[in-house]
Amino acid sequence: MLDGPFRGAEAIARGTVTPGRLRGPAFDQVFRGIYVPAGTKVDLVVRSRAAALLHGGRGALAGYSAAALLGAGCHPANAPAEIVDPWGTVRARPGLLVRRGRLAADDVCTVAGCRVTGPVRTAWDLARRLELVEAVVAVDALARCAGFALRALLDHRTAHPGARGCRRLDRVVALADPRAESAMETRLRLLLILGGLPVPESQYRIVDERGLVLARADLAYPDAKLAIEYDGEFHFRRDRSGRDNRRDDALAQIGWETVRCIDEDVLAYPSHTLTRITRLLAARGGSTRTALR
Repeated sequence: MLDGPFRGAEAIARGTVTPGRLRGPAFDQVFRGIYVPAGTKVDLVVRSRAAALLHGGRGALAGYSAAALLGAGCHPANAPAEIVDPWGTVRARPGLLVRRGRLAADDVCTVAGCRVTGPVRTAWDLARRLELVEAVVAVDALARCAGFALRALLDHRTAHPGARGCRRLDRVVALADPRAESAMETRLRLLLILGGLPVPESQYRIVDERGLVLARADLAYPDAKLAIEYDGEFHFRRDRSGRDNRRDDALAQIGWETVRCIDEDVLAYPSHTLTRITRLLAARGGSTRTALR
């Protein structure tokens, strides 16, 4: 059954599909000679699996491609597939980025039948070349899903001295926090820190006077009893929004205030959001200064 990326020539040779049907409306071509059933959503995972068929075991999927297959949701929607090819045998083309680079044996693992750079190597690559915020987003996501210690990135640097961009790893590691549960949560945390506020607590458990956990805040300033939440799309479902309102009311009963942020608060109006939280923090007696910027 042809239910994912496949080589057209191989499918014809097996008798799975005829040349005429392959050229017809039943299939879409992702890369030359690589097809998917028509109507398949060609996201980064599908595009990367198609690219893996192109390189045929030469090199490995890397960067955002590797992160996506490893389960770290940190890539932009339009990210191309990416391959590290040590020998220069794979050509770049629309939708496929090819980088030259060395691959040690322990840099590579197999996911869904594809050779990919492992979590630490993938985080190391992305942290060195992305701008600061997106580098931390990638490291947070990969460290969370793979469970590696952030120190592993610095150890990897020691093993690969002189690699371009490796000097910035100290900064990325200092800002990273694998407890973040989404890319937007990381971006919200960095908006506060890089804006000059103290580092908030991540996934902070708020308890009542009996020690019962009432909530786990995405971010929190416990001394000021200020909880900060990033609300993704699912928070706007009726059942979820009602639960959030009840939770916020319960926290208010024990003196906590909750600030809820959505995408546009972080991406479109960051200055307004930072000012709002700074004023609330100051009004509630919290410190608004930090040494980490």
